[in-house]
Amino acid sequence: MRIVVVAEYYPRRADPLLGVWAHRQAVAARECGAEVRVLVLHRLVPPRRALRERDLGGLVAPLRQPARHTLDGLSVSYVPFVSPPFGPSAVARWGAWAAPSLALALRALRRRFPFELVHAHYAVPTADAVLRTRTAAPLVVSVHGGDVLWTARRSERGREAVTRALTAAELVLANSRGTAARSEALGARATRVVHLGTDLPPRPATPHPEPTLVTVGHLVARKRHADVLRALPDGVRYVVVGDGPERPALEALARELGVADRTTFTGALPHAAALAEARRAHAFVLPSVDEAFGVAYVEAMAGWVPAIGLRGEDGPEEIASAGGGIVLADRDGLRAAIERTLADHERLGQEARVTVERAFTWDHTGRATVAAYEAAVSCSTFVTSR
Repeated sequence: MRIVVVAEYYPRRADPLLGVWAHRQAVAARECGAEVRVLVLHRLVPPRRALRERDLGGLVAPLRQPARHTLDGLSVSYVPFVSPPFGPSAVARWGAWAAPSLALALRALRRRFPFELVHAHYAVPTADAVLRTRTAAPLVVSVHGGDVLWTARRSERGREAVTRALTAAELVLANSRGTAARSEALGARATRVVHLGTDLPPRPATPHPEPTLVTVGHLVARKRHADVLRALPDGVRYVVVGDGPERPALEALARELGVADRTTFTGALPHAAALAEARRAHAFVLPSVDEAFGVAYVEAMAGWVPAIGLRGEDGPEEIASAGGGIVLADRDGLRAAIERTLADHERLGQEARVTVERAFTWDHTGRATVAAYEAAVSCSTFVTSR
């Protein structure tokens, strides 16, 4: 089966971690028998941070991205486009801006690789751009949370664009049952849950000598790093991996609470280094809201590290339904959940590893993804080249 994956979030020279999960899913599908090519919507507009900080390297980075690249044996082409500034209503229009160059790229690809299905990551802007190209192939759309938890909520234009894409999809792949339900409420005709996965390290890492919590993630308010700082038990270290706009406020809060000497802000790390740091901890903690899934939980759990998430959130609830090793905290019970997890971290870590082996490996992801492709093609009304 020949598949073209279209994504906006995908590794680039300037940001090799961006959308690495989309790449790993594509590799996993290839390992399970699909032939895969990748087209990346590459926005030729500098990030707001580079504009704000007058970072020359960041300003020119989009222009330095090679047009083609081979990544882990996959052929990846970067499709340039320009668009209006970032914002809920603006993002909903990005598909229209990306469609002309994407149409050319799809037509050129089909001449040498007669694909049978298009797999778009996110309804907006990616699936919207695919639809605007009028490509005659079944469309599968992966929803990772942002479409249904942000774009569709923030503007009427965004809701209309998300609904249009989900309604047109032959099949919507959701990262959790909660995401699937939200997609159906926005018009998805058929949904299937396909979890993203993680690698399995062969043995546990050597832990820090003192009890240590770790969080890996973008430093934004919804991740609730501040609540972890306020709940940090005496004698426990906290390692914060990642960067983002909340970092100065979090560093100030750590000083104000008197825990700065037990808190380490590493900044953004390469993926392998971030994994290594997470797997040296005694517990992984991420009490974020609007958490559709959360690959970071299962990446830590694969290394025999128990995780703590927020009760009622789609992702942590989904992982907990698959087995043990993740503790669900109430909004006002985070400290108690941390203390309970640290006190029993060895047993919970064993349960975490078993849960990931059973449900959240890349092999599971690859097999489920290819099965979804086959179902979408078999149900499609399109006549595809073979």
